[in-house]
Amino acid sequence: MLVWLLALGVIAGSVKRADGAVPPSSMAKIRMMNSRGPYIAIVVPNSFEMNPLLQSPSFRADPNFPYLDILGRRFRFGKVENKEVIVVMTGLSMLNAGVTTELLLALFEVKGVVHYGIAGNANPQLQIGDVTIPQYWAHTGLWNWQRFGEGSNDELALESNGDYTREIGYLEFANYNNASQSGEEELGNLLNRVWYQPEEVFPIGGVPEVRQHAFWVPVDRSYYGLSAKITDLKLGACVNSSTCLPRAPRVVRVERGVSANVFVDNKAYREFLSSKFNATPIDMESTGVALVCRQLRTPFIAFRSLSDLAGGGSSLSNEASTFASLAAQNAVDAVVKFISLLAS
Repeated sequence: MLVWLLALGVIAGSVKRADGAVPPSSMAKIRMMNSRGPYIAIVVPNSFEMNPLLQSPSFRADPNFPYLDILGRRFRFGKVENKEVIVVMTGLSMLNAGVTTELLLALFEVKGVVHYGIAGNANPQLQIGDVTIPQYWAHTGLWNWQRFGEGSNDELALESNGDYTREIGYLEFANYNNASQSGEEELGNLLNRVWYQPEEVFPIGGVPEVRQHAFWVPVDRSYYGLSAKITDLKLGACVNSSTCLPRAPRVVRVERGVSANVFVDNKAYREFLSSKFNATPIDMESTGVALVCRQLRTPFIAFRSLSDLAGGGSSLSNEASTFASLAAQNAVDAVVKFISLLAS
């Protein structure tokens, strides 16, 4: 087991720990806390998204063992709506989200993962403050960047080896060129096109080093079904007495969300993600969590509250600077309600 591999720095009691390994003192505490599990794990990207949960009356920290720090992560123990939970912050990006989730699931007895945060919005039919619950997540930042001069029918580099594919499709940068003002013949865009790629995954039930591929990763079917029961939840609409949204936000189940190591504040790319993938929330972590949960066969669902219309609603500034706190609180309210419905 990975837990024991992490502790291989202990040799005959003489070596206390190996660099990067979990120290024996922490392993003892992990075993103690696991005896109280299994837990619902709540995975959050940033502190401003996590703090509304920690400050909520629905969260009660464990009075005897409120947290355990391991490898730069703080795992907080407590209860939400009388359910045993572990709360952990990942930090920004797909890499941090995946590493933190892998560590969480390797060390602790977890029966399900609930991920939440704020997100950009690619669907102009929805509004800032709405909480979205996608059925599928994809990583849209894994590309094969084609060389200049090659066309969409040309084989990609290493495609014949099975490393890359043209099945998902591409983004062509020339589609977003400005028209020539000089009347001279335009040259092709040197950036050509990028082809979207699925992730390589190695599920624990498979043959080691025999890869599978995953692009659209579904959330847990039973979790998604249960989420239908919170769509009538009343959410906050005002940041303060003078800054309110035009309508009350709502919880909306949607088909797809996408993640990449990109903060999307660009109208053209937002519209591309919407038309190409039917995406609604755009974020930087959810699919990293989803992919690890898929590989480790752990139920997963994500709640993303919309903080801005990506590249859209204002020519002056991104709306997230105004509405991030409201969006974070709405996400917390949805998560608390969802957890209250889970079986003990």
